[in-house]
Amino acid sequence: MQGKYPELQVEALEIWYNQTNQQKFAEMSRQHALQNAGIPLIVIGDTVLAGDATIIARLEETILLEKKRIASCNATAPAPSAPAVSCEPATTLTPQMVVVPALIDSLNPCALSVLIFLLISIAAAANRRRILLIGGSYIAAIFLFHLLMGIGIFSFVTLSGLSKAFSLLGATVAVILGLITLTDVVRNRETFFLSVSESGKGLMAQYIRLASIPAAFVLGVLAGLLGFSCTGGIYISILALMSRSLTFSEGLPYLLLYNIIFVLPLVLVTLLAAYGMSVKKADSWRTEHKRALRLVIGIVLIALGIVVFLGWFG
Repeated sequence: MQGKYPELQVEALEIWYNQTNQQKFAEMSRQHALQNAGIPLIVIGDTVLAGDATIIARLEETILLEKKRIASCNATAPAPSAPAVSCEPATTLTPQMVVVPALIDSLNPCALSVLIFLLISIAAAANRRRILLIGGSYIAAIFLFHLLMGIGIFSFVTLSGLSKAFSLLGATVAVILGLITLTDVVRNRETFFLSVSESGKGLMAQYIRLASIPAAFVLGVLAGLLGFSCTGGIYISILALMSRSLTFSEGLPYLLLYNIIFVLPLVLVTLLAAYGMSVKKADSWRTEHKRALRLVIGIVLIALGIVVFLGWFG
């Protein structure tokens, strides 16, 4: 084939003795959801050919399809009768696709409200150091809860080979949650479908009244767990994109980046409260803009769901 198609570039990886290539083979198998992959294995673009018989039967056909795809992408004016060929590789995650949704998710009223109520309860009596410690304990719990949940979900998906099923499920959930969020905005009522239940609010109120460092940590875990219905949609969508295109080692930095950005507004509110700003002003801002924030979140959820779907079917 190399003689017939001189432009064909072949990279051969030996995996019996070379541990680096073994790891790359395992990661490639997970990325393409291959069960019990063996050799020979050929990857051309997004197409995987496994085993002698399949390679012999389909290799030239696959080469020609990839050549046609590349030619179509490079052509300034492809013929109208030419079959549609995707010029973009499979949807992959970029830092921008993590940073922007994380920033929007970080302003979710569900995540901010619990911290604000906690700080209001201690602002009058606590000094700066205590505000920082209690607020920091809450933020650490939120960060660890979301990070560990993301690591758990992502590692299970990548190791089980269920990346396609999970990403399609995640896309479906994102679109559904986005539509529910937009419905919440259109209803124009004080209560929202995607919010912490009244029983959950009562449980968290008990820890807010305790106003201690351990209670703040427990409160952060509860806020992450009970509030996941209104804060987890965008996160699940990002995990779906990660499972589509990244291995676990490649995805971990993105998880860290997302969760650092997610807690930034919480850090900012805590610092402002510790250095004299009225927490009630932050609460007024949250109340005034919560409907607009939910509108943006709903749109982002639907957009992320569509992006994941297009990654498989576009």
